Amino acid sequence: MSIFNYKQRNNIVLGTIVILGCFLLYALSGLFSSILGAIVLFTLFRPVYLLLVEKKHWNKSLVAVLIMLTSLVVIVIPLMSLSIMVVSKIGSINLKSFDLQGWISKIDDYAGHNFNQAHFAENTMQKLGTFATDLFPSILGGAANTLITLLLMYFLLYFMLVQIRAFEAALLKYAPFREQHALKFAEALRNATYSNVLGQGIIAVVQGFLLANGFWIFNLPDPIFWGVIGAFISFLPVVGAPTLTIPASVILFAGGHPVKGVLLLAYGLLFIGNVDNFLRAIINKRLANTHPLISIIGVFIGVPLFGILGLVFGPLLLSYFLLLLEIYETNRMAADRLERIRTGP
Repeated sequence: MSIFNYKQRNNIVLGTIVILGCFLLYALSGLFSSILGAIVLFTLFRPVYLLLVEKKHWNKSLVAVLIMLTSLVVIVIPLMSLSIMVVSKIGSINLKSFDLQGWISKIDDYAGHNFNQAHFAENTMQKLGTFATDLFPSILGGAANTLITLLLMYFLLYFMLVQIRAFEAALLKYAPFREQHALKFAEALRNATYSNVLGQGIIAVVQGFLLANGFWIFNLPDPIFWGVIGAFISFLPVVGAPTLTIPASVILFAGGHPVKGVLLLAYGLLFIGNVDNFLRAIINKRLANTHPLISIIGVFIGVPLFGILGLVFGPLLLSYFLLLLEIYETNRMAADRLERIRTGP
């Protein structure tokens, strides 16, 4: 006969589950990007999958493979290609390329004469180079890890799609809150994902294109490269692509083109900035309102963990965390009401 009673056995089993769960989470921490990426792609392509499989009666496996290929061509490959281009360009930058030494000397002379900052441009370029190379650490340096991450992500995504009803039923069954709250959380999670991925992606592409167009009009070097940089930093709502027109305008001023400098600054801050605000208003109305603080803090959380993907994953994780806090608060208030009803006034 066992020395433990029924309650003690349950507590021991629960403690063992918690310990093993923590161990598994630690062991899988290196694959967290794959899991989060699979969740994001599942959330984005779920309506398409249900439409083709349940309404059009297409083959499940075929639709899953088509969705995986589509996401690879539309999202993954362009993002990796642009990241590789940025890293390669940063690595090839030196003080003699595209007369960079001349620009830096002019800016340093201008800053030294007017602001007593003789090495302003040189120090700024060094800091920007360090920041950029830290932002894209895993694209070239960890090709094997990137391949493993993508393979696991699509492996998870395939079975999440093919067994979609069983997967969602299991989520509802093991969710630590009531079914209506779980459905509410799923809807909020979907809106947050759409806002952070689709919404911010659209804004980034538009701002990057407009910035590259402005640099090309005013004959600044490498407009496509700076357009890509502007697209990446567009995920920062306070910074954004328009801020890149400020140093570009300083370059034009230092080069003896004050009219072009003023026009470029107005183009960036007034036109690109207002386009950004217009698009954000439409996206927040149709999808979800992601507070700028969530985006900023999320980026600082995500970039050290995921590299360039942290621009998307960081705000998502913070949004999910805040949603869980909201669900917890709702459950706690409901439990308090039930307790007051049970115990009486």
